[in-house]
This record gives sequence, structure tokens and C-alpha cells, in this order.
Amino acid sequence: MPKLYVIEDSAMNAFATGRNPEHAVVCATTGLLSRLKRSEIEAVIAHELSHVKNYDILLMSIVSVLVGLIALLADWFSRMSFWGGGRRNDDDSNDQAGAILTIIAVLLTILSPIVAQLIQLAISRRREFLADASGVEMTKNPEGLIKALSKISMDQEPLEAANKATAHLYISNPLKNSRGSVRTFAKLFNTHPPIEERIAALKAMNKN
Repeated sequence: MPKLYVIEDSAMNAFATGRNPEHAVVCATTGLLSRLKRSEIEAVIAHELSHVKNYDILLMSIVSVLVGLIALLADWFSRMSFWGGGRRNDDDSNDQAGAILTIIAVLLTILSPIVAQLIQLAISRRREFLADASGVEMTKNPEGLIKALSKISMDQEPLEAANKATAHLYISNPLKNSRGSVRTFAKLFNTHPPIEERIAALKAMNKN
């Protein structure tokens, strides 16, 4: 049995944390508990328990460490190339090689953390789909999660307690990304897949 907590906030959201089932925590907001029906709340809690069951929190912690390691290695390579390229050498070919290494180092320093971050966010989005499917497997009621996600998606109130570091933990992005012409590009930097895609996947499960 995980520890259960409630956040006093009218925004509709919930999250789970804990490195394994023995150290799990599930938390929901008062907004979610007061505005969803019992079957919808059960679906949300099942989704969060699935994150714990699938060790998603542990996985994302490891991924975060690897992302930080890639950034450190890129910075280290950049510094090594800079100091190596700064040495005087009469050989033009060596000078050209040093210049090329410096350019590569700069590109790696800029691009490596971005690419690593995109991979991290892509993994986070895939785990949301998995948690949806695992949650439905628990409740045998995909309609409950479909309705819950639909109601949560209509709530545009951001969660005050959330921040970018913890956004991936919640059932829905608590920061409420803006919509508009940049939405397609912004999806790459989202911690969650669009609600409509998650609902479509659940409806496909319901048909099967």
C-alpha cells in the first residue's frame, strides 16, 4: 500500500513517486478528487500505480543522470579541444585538425544536451502511454480513464506546486503548455503526449 497524500489545489492533477513499490507515494489534488467521479478517480490512481509498478520513476531518474553525464562529457571534450587547439604548432595540417576539433567540440557542447533532453522527454511520453495501458489493465475500465483525461484536459488551471523538474511525474502536464502555431514543434519538448492521442489509444484498446 503506497502512502497517500492530497494537495490543496483546485487544479486537477495527480502524481506518483518512489523508486520501487515498497517506497511509493501517490498524491492527488483536491480539485481532482472533488470533480471526478469514483470510477474516474480509480482510473487515475491505477495510472499512477502503474508508474510505480513499471519502475518509471527509477527509470526517469537514471535517464536524468545520463543526460547530465552527456552534458558534462560534452563540456569536458570542449575544454580539452580548446586547450589543445591553443598550442602553437608550425604544421598547417595540425592547425587545421585542431580547428576542426574545436568546431566539433563547440557543436557537441551545444547539441549534445539538447539531443539528450529530447530523448529523455520522448521516453517520458512513451511511459505515459504505457501507464495508461497498465492502468486500464488494472481497472478493466478504459472508459473511466478516457473520461478522466477528457475532464483534466479541459482544466486550464496550472498547478502551483509543480515546476519543470517535477512536471513529468503528473498524469497531465501541470504547467499547461500554451497552444498555437508552435504547438507541433513544442510537442518535442513536452513531458506528456497530447491528451487527444492518449484518448485515441485508449479508445482503440476499448474496441479490442
